[in-house]
Amino acid sequence: MSETALRPAVARYCLGLGDDALVLAQRLCEWAAGAPAIEEDIALMNIALDLIGQARSFLSHAGELEGAGRTEDDLAFGRDERDFLNVQIVELANGDFGTTMARQLLFSAYQYQLYSALSSSADEQITAIAAKAVKEVAYHREHAASWVLRLGDGTEESHARMAAGLEVVWPFAGELFELFEPLEPLEPLDSDDSDGTRHSLGAGSVVNELFTTTCAPRQDSDTGRSAGRSDDSGPVGLLDARIIADPASLYRPWLGYVQSVLTEATLEVPSTTWSPGGGRRGLHTEGFGYLLAEMQHLHGSYPGATW
Repeated sequence: MSETALRPAVARYCLGLGDDALVLAQRLCEWAAGAPAIEEDIALMNIALDLIGQARSFLSHAGELEGAGRTEDDLAFGRDERDFLNVQIVELANGDFGTTMARQLLFSAYQYQLYSALSSSADEQITAIAAKAVKEVAYHREHAASWVLRLGDGTEESHARMAAGLEVVWPFAGELFELFEPLEPLEPLDSDDSDGTRHSLGAGSVVNELFTTTCAPRQDSDTGRSAGRSDDSGPVGLLDARIIADPASLYRPWLGYVQSVLTEATLEVPSTTWSPGGGRRGLHTEGFGYLLAEMQHLHGSYPGATW
């Protein structure tokens, strides 16, 4: 498969990673002047700035690969909700501080494994971005772990809040370990099950199959890779070209780290049989539209403004 033929898939991959970082940065910025202490205000804003830097790099690379003349600002502020490809865990409402730290632990631990793997990508730009970002997310991961330990092994109240936060975010971690969907038209919106739970459609979804007591990803029985639709110009082509990391290979080291933190914090891995998904296909939670409206307000009010 030629490099030119893979460009759309690489662009889509970078777009998703850029969206992950951008949306989580926006969520963390909501803690400005509201964190438990001024030092934590500063720490969370620094983490958000790191994520914005990662988003800029990935979105810029996606725009170059796309070849349509769109800049990082165009991609960040000029797309509609269904055009964003971030995983749903990063768009979850902050909740209390325990929920925010639970989300941060799961996602930064994933980013650490991802960027470590992407540091040897065949795409030189992805390699450069990942090599810098892995140092940043190592701190993000350590920071989140320290708070999970402090809250989980603290008072009865802090332990209960930390456990409740884990219960909220844990089901959304499964989407991190699915292959990106190949380029094709979006499928119909979710259908409602009789129990009122909205489940994502599509062969790449892991709903009702992914979770037992952990969030182990589905794997193809023949290749050992993450399951999901693909072809030579999509995720499998990128894997064969050594451009992206197979998310299934990230799962066990991610889980090992997370479990070690939770054990030390006297917390248990939540048990769940529900796994939402669809973020990589433009399907998002209800709160995402409100986040996007706030993030894009200035650009929408003054299109093309520069400063």
